[in-house]
Amino acid sequence: MSQLRFVTDPELTPELVDELIEVWTDVSNAGGAVGFVPPVTTADVRPTAEAAFARCGGPDHLLVGFDADDRVVCSLILSDTGSALRSHWRWILRVMVHPKHQGRGYGDQLMRAAESVARDLGLESLQLTLRGGTGVDGFYARHGYVEVGRVPGAIRVAPGDDRDEVYMMRRIETAP
Repeated sequence: MSQLRFVTDPELTPELVDELIEVWTDVSNAGGAVGFVPPVTTADVRPTAEAAFARCGGPDHLLVGFDADDRVVCSLILSDTGSALRSHWRWILRVMVHPKHQGRGYGDQLMRAAESVARDLGLESLQLTLRGGTGVDGFYARHGYVEVGRVPGAIRVAPGDDRDEVYMMRRIETAP
């Protein structure tokens, strides 16, 4: 497993935005639960992605993992809650590892990098939601996330295919 280079809030050049949208599209089309149901095109993903990226570097933070060739391998967003009463934690949104890189430990590196960013921001916890029935809850549990809630049938993937929305959180420990 090679080490990735992680950048928080990289400069969102048109080229980088296009690459991130391509990854988002490929993850969606591979069945990743990142806001879409396949099949999707980059044109389908672009409005949602651009709206998400517009908040990054401000209240939200984009974390991107690059390989040795400076290609995007993985990414996620640490999203501000918008409430002063919740300023001690962030949502983790759109956790993605490009399908061609699955199984190489890059998701683990991404989650450790997110914890490091959270620690640097002085956060006390990270929270996320996931689409039930995908099996990713085990991945997050290995990273210290615990289920704290569930809304049955909150996500409609297709007519007759409703999934639970599962809420998980992880406390961030301060460095010794």
